[in-house]
Amino acid sequence: MARMAGRRTLFAAPVLLVVTFGVFAVAAASPFDPVKAYAGTAGLTASQDNLDQLRANLGVDQPLVTRWWDWLTAALTGDLGDSSVLRQPVADVIGERLGWSVLLAATAFLVAIVLGTGLGVLAGRRPGGWLDRCVSSAAYTLEAAPAFWLGLLAIWFFALKLDVLPAGGLTDTASDTVTFGQVASHLVLPAAVLGISQLPWFFLYVRQGVADALEEDPVRGARARGLSERTVLLGHALRSCMLPMLTLVGSRVPELITGALLVETVFSWPGIAAATVQAATSVDFPLLAALTVLATAAVLLGNLLSDLLYGIADPRVGFDG
Repeated sequence: MARMAGRRTLFAAPVLLVVTFGVFAVAAASPFDPVKAYAGTAGLTASQDNLDQLRANLGVDQPLVTRWWDWLTAALTGDLGDSSVLRQPVADVIGERLGWSVLLAATAFLVAIVLGTGLGVLAGRRPGGWLDRCVSSAAYTLEAAPAFWLGLLAIWFFALKLDVLPAGGLTDTASDTVTFGQVASHLVLPAAVLGISQLPWFFLYVRQGVADALEEDPVRGARARGLSERTVLLGHALRSCMLPMLTLVGSRVPELITGALLVETVFSWPGIAAATVQAATSVDFPLLAALTVLATAAVLLGNLLSDLLYGIADPRVGFDG
């Protein structure tokens, strides 16, 4: 396990280097001017000398490779630089928002796995039954539904039509304190929408795995021995289809991050989505690079986690092969 984790870490280093350089290269080719974005309306009337001085202060007058190398060497020492658009250190920007994004993503992932597994077992138990047809049709429909569209639909129905859940934000409008109850109630809709957007893949994997496992000889033998249907489903069929689903956990991380950005924006959730959008549109080099590295590291960590879980669940795989 340690050797595999070490190899993955060595592989991650050049990937992160290429990703960060790509961010600076794309930002340099962007038509957006970071100086004008930083100056705001004052930049409309500023003289060219003032704009040039501001460009030098922000360091965007340097060549692409120089800007990237200066940022990289500083980041290795823990200095991620300052966000030019949010006017605060990048580390503070990420620290203030990352926890809320992790809370949303983790809750949504849990919803997707639990509901997808449960519905997949029930549907795979009787392929072609009414439950299988209904849930499978809904799953294929949800696969094509954008997360932001599901979010807008949920706001219209639950917040505006029924008025049973808040439409967005972290706390109530009139509240100046963050309480557990308010966070929980405001988390319901965004977590449910993000979880449902990820649910179809888990459902379809489990449904097909359970249906195939029920046709295998070991499961037929378990039924012939008189084991209960619950034991056959959970102890044999579900167990045999869990291994391929573990690989799905890591492969869904990129989609989870993308969906989380959209859902956070729709529900005004105070995660890293707003900072990401501002960094991209304002060509905020330090913040954009740090957020991209963070997202890339999350994807690599998700793939490593799925491989570790697969190896633990099936010792025949081996970690050092």
